Amino acid sequence: MDFLTKHTSCLSNLELNLAPGWQTVGAYFLLSAGGLFVLSKALTFVRVLLSLFILPGKSLRSFGPKGSWAVVTGASDGLGKEFALQLARAGFNIVLVSRTASKLTALSDEITSKYSSVQTKTLAMDFARNADSDYENLKTLVNELDVAVLVNNVGKSHDIPTPFVLTSEEEMTDIVTINCMGTLRVTQLVVPGMMQRKRGLILTMGSFGGLIPSPLLATYSGSKAFLQQWSTALGSELEQHGITVELVQAYLITSAMSKVRRASALIPNPRSFVKSVLSKIGRNGGSPDYAYSSSPYWSHGLMAYFLTCITGTMGKFVAGQNRVMHESIRKRALRKAEREKGKKST
Repeated sequence: MDFLTKHTSCLSNLELNLAPGWQTVGAYFLLSAGGLFVLSKALTFVRVLLSLFILPGKSLRSFGPKGSWAVVTGASDGLGKEFALQLARAGFNIVLVSRTASKLTALSDEITSKYSSVQTKTLAMDFARNADSDYENLKTLVNELDVAVLVNNVGKSHDIPTPFVLTSEEEMTDIVTINCMGTLRVTQLVVPGMMQRKRGLILTMGSFGGLIPSPLLATYSGSKAFLQQWSTALGSELEQHGITVELVQAYLITSAMSKVRRASALIPNPRSFVKSVLSKIGRNGGSPDYAYSSSPYWSHGLMAYFLTCITGTMGKFVAGQNRVMHESIRKRALRKAEREKGKKST
C-alpha cells in the first residue's frame, strides 16, 4: 500500500506540473490557428480589392487579331446590344443573334455607321423553339469565320416572381430551354474552331440568382446555378487549348428583364457593366472562391465577396431574405396588373 500510495502521489504531482505547459501549448495553437484564419481572410479581401479596382484584365486582342469575329446572343437589347457595340469599338466584327430581325438590322446599321471598318452578320432565331434548323444556320454562319469571342447573353427570367407550384409549364420550359440548352448548343458550335486556333474567349452571363437560392424565381435560379457549374467544368476542359472561359456573376442591371430603369451604385446601366466585364477578363473580382467565374463590377463584386466569403450563400437566412424581397415584388406586380386591368375595363 505504501508503494502504491507513493507512486500515485508522484503521478499526481507530475500531472499538475505538466498541466500548465500543455495549456500554454494549446493556447498558442488556438491563437496561431485563429491568426492564420484572420490573415487568410484579410489577404482574400486584399485580392478582391486589387482585382476590382487596380489590376487590369487580359487584353481583348489576346483572343484574336483585329478583324476576327465576336458572336453575341440576345444581341438586340440591353446587355447583348452593349456587348456588341463595345466589341465593335474594340475592332471585332460582330455576329448578332437574337429573336427579332428588325432590331438586329437596326443594331447592325448602328454598328457599321459608327465603325466603318467593322463587318456584321445577323441571324434571327427564337431560342425558345430549340429548332435544329436554326442551329444549322448558325453553324453554317460561324464555320466560315474566325470567331475569337462568344458572349452567351441570351436568357429569360420569370415575368414576375412566382411560387414554383404556380409557375406555368410553358414558362418553366422556356427558361430552361433558353438559358441552358441555348447556351450549350451555341457554345458547342463555336468551340471547335477556337480549339483549332488555340485561342478564344467564352463569356456566359450568370446571375446572383445562380449564386444564391432565389425563392419565387426557383426555375430561373436553378438554370443559372447550372450555368455556374457548367462554366467551371468547361473552363477546366478548355484551358489546355488556350481558351478562356468566364461566367459573369451579376446582381441587378437596368434592363427590360430586371424591370429596373434607374441606375444607382448597386444597379449599373448596361454600358458601365459591360465596360467593367471587358476590362477585367481573367480577374475573379469579388468571387475568389469560384474558378472560371467573375463578378467584375465593383459593387456587385463587393456584394459577392460578402455573400460567398462572409455570410455564405446557401444558408436559410439568405434564402429567407431573398424570399421576403421577392414576395414583396410579387405583391406590387399583382397590384399593378389589377390597376391596369381596371383601367382597360373602364
